[in-house]
Amino acid sequence: MRSTFSKVSTVVYASLIYLFLYLPIAILFIYSFNKSKLNAVWTGFTFDWYVKLMHNSDVLDATYTSLLVALVSTVFATMIGTLAAVGMYRYHFRGKTALDAMLYLPIVIPEIVMGISMLALFAQLKVPLGFWTLVAAHITFSIPFVVVVVKARLDGFDKSIEEAAMDLGATPWQTFIKVTLPVIAPGVIASALLAFTLSIDDVIISFFVAGPGSATLPLKIFSMVKFGVTPEINALSTLMLLVTLCIAIMAERIRMKKG
Repeated sequence: MRSTFSKVSTVVYASLIYLFLYLPIAILFIYSFNKSKLNAVWTGFTFDWYVKLMHNSDVLDATYTSLLVALVSTVFATMIGTLAAVGMYRYHFRGKTALDAMLYLPIVIPEIVMGISMLALFAQLKVPLGFWTLVAAHITFSIPFVVVVVKARLDGFDKSIEEAAMDLGATPWQTFIKVTLPVIAPGVIASALLAFTLSIDDVIISFFVAGPGSATLPLKIFSMVKFGVTPEINALSTLMLLVTLCIAIMAERIRMKKG
């Protein structure tokens, strides 16, 4: 009797959690086909918002800017963070503990503090706000996340493999490219995906460092909140959700085939 009650309660508990997580997404998906411009009332089914989205240059430009900033910042943050993680793991030097602790500061400090500090830095250096200040800020707050993920992967790394490669004549660079990097590749890929997600989703830091003509999609949506978000944004969010879902399914199928 107790085991049956435990199973039922577990199923109910899990169902409530999934309902809480996915019900808002389901509502967004449904209302992307709503005829009404208001998201509060359902008046009928239509594809008009998807058609209008294709002709909304402001939203499409903001989406393009977000994707470009995310891609550029992810590439640089992943490269810098991976090399930093390998260096911190492999070498021992004075002040390593303090430097390691400082890497966690951008993760724990409030985003508004980091945004204001980045704005003050660019103002002192007299750097005009625009696309590249946006990229620099995104690289800065993404690097600590990359370092943390890659270091977690390195914790189970067997250093004797590197030593064996160098004993066989491989240079340190060849050892890193052909031995170390393939082993930590899952951590590097995971950190890159995390950096991309953080970049494309950021609002507060981007608000302080984005200049004219470099507004990202989150900033565009944030500015639209004052006047009401149209179902075009629901349509765009649905398309992005479907693309993400397809990528996740493909990744899972690849993982299952390798398994």
